[in-house]
Amino acid sequence: MDADNKLKRADLDMLKEPGVVEFGASWCGYCQAAQPIITAALTQYPNINHIKIEDGKGQHLGRTYAVKLWPTLIFLKDGIEISRLVRPTDTNSITNALDELTS
Repeated sequence: MDADNKLKRADLDMLKEPGVVEFGASWCGYCQAAQPIITAALTQYPNINHIKIEDGKGQHLGRTYAVKLWPTLIFLKDGIEISRLVRPTDTNSITNALDELTS
């Protein structure tokens, strides 16, 4: 997982464009299994900012969003959480959330 662990909550709160923040871990089997469906869904939305965060012990950012399971996708509009998906298993659930985000 190419992760941006330099971001702080304030950075995400100030996002002006729609975005998806993906919390996970490179060694997480659920995260690895979800990558193809996440990629397939996001391919249909090239203007959506996709931010991957390597989460785990000692990583504070995920706790500020109450992330407990990986992967967790948080859909942000103007820095505000619109929806979230925990351990998505199909492309449709992700594209539905992306549709909501872009409407």
